[in-house]
Amino acid sequence: MRGGLSAVLITLTCLLVPLSLITVWVHDIVLDTDRYVATVAPLASDPAVEAAAVGRIAGAADVRVDGPQVASDLAKWLESQGLPPRVGTAVKALGPQLDEAADAAVRKVATRFVGSERFEKVWTRANRVGHASVVRALTGHGRGPVEVEGGTVTLDVGAAVDAVKQDLVKAGVSPAEKIPDVDKQMVLFHSDKLGKIRGAVHLLDVIGNWLPVLTVLLGAAGVFLARRRRRGLVTVALGSAFACLLIAIGLVVARRYYLDHLPEQVQSRDAAAAIFDTLVHFLRAALRTALVLGIVVALGAYLSGAGGLPRGVRGSAERSADGVARWAADHGVRTGSAGRWVEAHRRWITIGALLVVALVFALWNHPTVAVVLMLVLILLAVLAVLALLAAGGRVDEGRTRRART
Repeated sequence: MRGGLSAVLITLTCLLVPLSLITVWVHDIVLDTDRYVATVAPLASDPAVEAAAVGRIAGAADVRVDGPQVASDLAKWLESQGLPPRVGTAVKALGPQLDEAADAAVRKVATRFVGSERFEKVWTRANRVGHASVVRALTGHGRGPVEVEGGTVTLDVGAAVDAVKQDLVKAGVSPAEKIPDVDKQMVLFHSDKLGKIRGAVHLLDVIGNWLPVLTVLLGAAGVFLARRRRRGLVTVALGSAFACLLIAIGLVVARRYYLDHLPEQVQSRDAAAAIFDTLVHFLRAALRTALVLGIVVALGAYLSGAGGLPRGVRGSAERSADGVARWAADHGVRTGSAGRWVEAHRRWITIGALLVVALVFALWNHPTVAVVLMLVLILLAVLAVLALLAAGGRVDEGRTRRART
């Protein structure tokens, strides 16, 4: 009974670990404004998004000079001044070039604006102000700078259009004054499954604060109830890592599927890819961190076991520490009472060090693979120091006994 319950809890924990990471990611994107802005801010300088923004802003501005009419009026005026008719004909032929020149002027100004810090500020401000609208988008209620309708999520680029309009007027393109003051939308995301996504987000929002805690408690209970707890810990660690690996592979497949089935509403495939990658960046980082952490925990639990290989590794480490301690003692470096105390309480000191490292990791805000590796190196350094101190204590005590005899 106890073993069966342990197996159920361990299996449930392995399934809940990636789900907990997804929950935290959704909470960060939806409920933490600073985190959300930090996530989407780099998109303002992404080349693919910049190109899409230039095209969208230029299209929204839609400044067009009636080239043929202007050329015709100019030809009539020249003919009225006594110039030959062939001059008027040549001038009329310039109508299409006038249209192209106006379009080029608009795109040039739009490109300069999108590549400047002004666009980054407009982008950041629009996303910060619209963060509440992101919540509405995922819940399906309300309107704002970020809106959702029929599975399409859009961002209002009206502020960017207004800025380009002002730049065009300053550059002498007077027809820009006639650009209407209307909202312009840039499609960020489209999915026919958005309704189902909203339902999932709502569920995760309800249980999000407690799911990670529940996962840890279930995992601890499963290991505690296991007949062989060390093996249970290894199973939890590797099972959770494998589940995170499957989710990471699923993200790769989902990205390819999404980009291969982009609807016509999305203006740029490259921009859509950049937006997808940016939005799931922190989720991918969390999955990688959990995967590496699972492998590290499993390896540590295995090496602390009673198998032949773990005993051999630990024995080699102890013999090396003893050798260093004897060499140090021969050169007058002794650990004295500190080494003997460490040798007597080494087990509890090691457990304390493990708990401190685990606490630091738990309290770290959004730990990464680099954080995991850093904490592992720190822990290994602490264990090495403890081993050397304990070895020094053993050597010192041994020499003291021999001296007495």
